Amino acid sequence: MDKNTLSTNFLGCGSDFDSSDIIIFGAPYDGTTTFRPGARFAPSVMRMDSIGIETYSPYFDADITDYSINDYGDLDLPFGSPARALNMISETSLHIFDSSKKPLMIGGEHLVSLPVIEQACKKYPDMHVIHFDAHTDLREDYLGEALSHSSVIRRAWDILGDKHIWQFGIRSGTREEFYWSREGHTHMCMHNFDTLGKAVNAIGGLPVYLTIDLDVLDPSIFPGTGTPEAGGVSFLELVNALKAVSALNIIGADIVELSPHYDQSGSSTAAACKILRELVLTMQKTIAAR
Repeated sequence: MDKNTLSTNFLGCGSDFDSSDIIIFGAPYDGTTTFRPGARFAPSVMRMDSIGIETYSPYFDADITDYSINDYGDLDLPFGSPARALNMISETSLHIFDSSKKPLMIGGEHLVSLPVIEQACKKYPDMHVIHFDAHTDLREDYLGEALSHSSVIRRAWDILGDKHIWQFGIRSGTREEFYWSREGHTHMCMHNFDTLGKAVNAIGGLPVYLTIDLDVLDPSIFPGTGTPEAGGVSFLELVNALKAVSALNIIGADIVELSPHYDQSGSSTAAACKILRELVLTMQKTIAAR
């Protein structure tokens, strides 16, 4: 498969593909960004800046170097063709799932989650999605375009149907999106972070895909994103949420919407790298429990 091999892996995740349970890959695409572009640079910048953080997590009392994790590199995605870019992500996800491994994708904008979710659902038809985000992402379309980072969760609902998507941290969207999400109390399961435990209990042992839009974090600590929204959660609240979902059967995940150049201090990228480290350990805890 075509890929762009980087000389620097994320935080020492340099194990070979065959021996690894988790496969990290980058999807540097932001062709449908509706406000400030730049998320395409996140995967490469996160790899470079990850050398500045420790491999040990005091939150999980675990070290990322204790595990075999493969960094597959970035996909060489075309900027002018959303359909072709999504197809390339889909093919990569299929390769990872068919190899009995778990994909962990670094976006890019949130639309890149869609083909991974689609492939995950083909392998795990009873799958649920847990979605951390500031935005509903439930538009039917954006300016007439059905494939947009503003509609990615609506497209996921087209695949999964009612009561299979759990949203946390949502604080922005159109009136129509919010009304549709709770229509008949069936479409979405939209909750505050303090009810995450109830979702974990309800999902039980079913397969889960976890998608993290980093603008769920408050912009006072995470300004490096294309659509910042006041009123977000703290870094520790997000880490505690990951610890809570580590009890679930996570079969794949992604982290999206870091736009590093909007935070010249580098603090947003550092936070994103730590969240990715904790996400790797969350998935490893899931693997160890099975």
